[in-house]
Amino acid sequence: MTPMLFTEAGLVLAMAAPADTGVSPWVQFLPFILVIAIFYFVILLPMKRRQKKVQQFLDALQVGDRVITTSGIYGTITRMNDRSVQVQIADKVRIEVARTAIGGYQGQDPIVPDSTQ
Repeated sequence: MTPMLFTEAGLVLAMAAPADTGVSPWVQFLPFILVIAIFYFVILLPMKRRQKKVQQFLDALQVGDRVITTSGIYGTITRMNDRSVQVQIADKVRIEVARTAIGGYQGQDPIVPDSTQ
């Protein structure tokens, strides 16, 4: 005689869903809500703060500021418009770069983080 657990009927009963324990559906969603909260506070909130800091930096740029671009070019801002900045990198050598390509002020830590990190 084989035990009931090893027969087909016993195996089906062993694989059946557990009996209702009376757990509220809200309690079942609690881990999912915690994962979303952790994701928000660890990833999204710091990213928002960094973007706000970069935007404030770009809005505060002025003609005459000594800057470094994200590609490593040092220069002085000579002209600005809404989307681009003209940077003088040597005597009589000026380049036009996107305003978002300005990474920070010369001699200070970059405001725009590296994309390699």
